[in-house]
Amino acid sequence: MDHITLNSFMKIIEVKKIIKALNASDGAGVKLKRSIGTPEADYIDPFLMLDEFGSENKDDYVAGFPPHPHRGIETVTYMLNGEFEHQDSTGAKGKMSPGDVQWMKTGRGIIHSEMPAMSGGKLLGFQLWINMPAKLKKNKPEYNYIKGNELGTHKDSESVVKVIAGKYKNVEGPEKNHNVEPIYLHVVLNEDKEFKYDVPIGHNSFIYVLKGELKVGKKNHSKISDSNLILLERGDQLTVKANKKTEFLFIAGKPIGEPIARGGPFVMNTKAEILEAIQDYNNGTFAKY
Repeated sequence: MDHITLNSFMKIIEVKKIIKALNASDGAGVKLKRSIGTPEADYIDPFLMLDEFGSENKDDYVAGFPPHPHRGIETVTYMLNGEFEHQDSTGAKGKMSPGDVQWMKTGRGIIHSEMPAMSGGKLLGFQLWINMPAKLKKNKPEYNYIKGNELGTHKDSESVVKVIAGKYKNVEGPEKNHNVEPIYLHVVLNEDKEFKYDVPIGHNSFIYVLKGELKVGKKNHSKISDSNLILLERGDQLTVKANKKTEFLFIAGKPIGEPIARGGPFVMNTKAEILEAIQDYNNGTFAKY
């Protein structure tokens, strides 16, 4: 009788699509690269948007993101270089420094600003938008500020993995009991080494390459390098090999499977709810808790 192992039933994850980030701007003209929330990748349930923001030229970011509203989403901001100050309508304030994370659940409405706390130098960070299910979109907003030294990190001879959400080996991220069971890892993988991860069945997942070059799975595909998003096929066994020392984000989450309606900073389930959000904002009742 043939010996059957668990690996016999595991599906190797391969590349579904390679998406080049598009140059864009947001806020008061901050230059960024957008890879989700574009015509090529409008929505990767539950992920609505992914922006890489940053520059070494202060004119590209100094105007920042003045006060603006959100409803029905979560924003996860991860700072790698530079400093930003956050302030919002719940009374929360904080200065983000390299390695820090800001996890904001906007619920029924929040007005916030994110402004550079630096007059020059290099700025680099990421903002991810996660959809919220209908049952949570009208909840009271929550703001969670996580200092970089509070994030767990796994280090060995092959890689350094910082865990923002989810779990890697024996290291667990600070965001727990989340409805989409998110995984958010920042990986630095040494040349010719492999990163392996068992992805929960049913999760949608992607990789965003910060710098370097890598190969995913066993099939041949185009070279994948800086500022490329790799949309992955559904499966449960991910293998990434670095052709040279490579730094990337691995992000995954359980799909919500509900209709979405967008209206700029508002994401709800119906157009009527978008119109309600606009009306609430215009008449001053938007951020009343």
